[in-house]
Amino acid sequence: MGPLYLFELASSQARYLELRQSTIATNVANANTPGFKARDVEPFNKVLDSTPVRLATTSPSHMQLSAAESDTRATAKKDSWDVVHSGNSVSLEQEMIKGSDVSRDYSMNSAVVRSFHRMLLSSAKT
Repeated sequence: MGPLYLFELASSQARYLELRQSTIATNVANANTPGFKARDVEPFNKVLDSTPVRLATTSPSHMQLSAAESDTRATAKKDSWDVVHSGNSVSLEQEMIKGSDVSRDYSMNSAVVRSFHRMLLSSAKT
């Protein structure tokens, strides 16, 4: 059995979510600052794209993916949020949506780690 990188990946995502939440909080805090430009961090899937995981074919009955099917990267569409007269580009609605996404991602990350931890503990008991 090879090394398990799930905890390392979950830790990396938790650090990413912490940075993104901090960036969102900064945007919200400066919502009324003239000329402030809203910021966001690069999507976490860029981290995953830089460390590709290859699927192993261990049986002749496994299906083979074509090159087009194996590339699962999606292209992100740029959102066009209005810049107000003061030059501020912060949209509180967009920031709240981002905050909700961070909360959901953190909950999912925690649930996966908790489940994997329980599975490791149960396998160690037997």
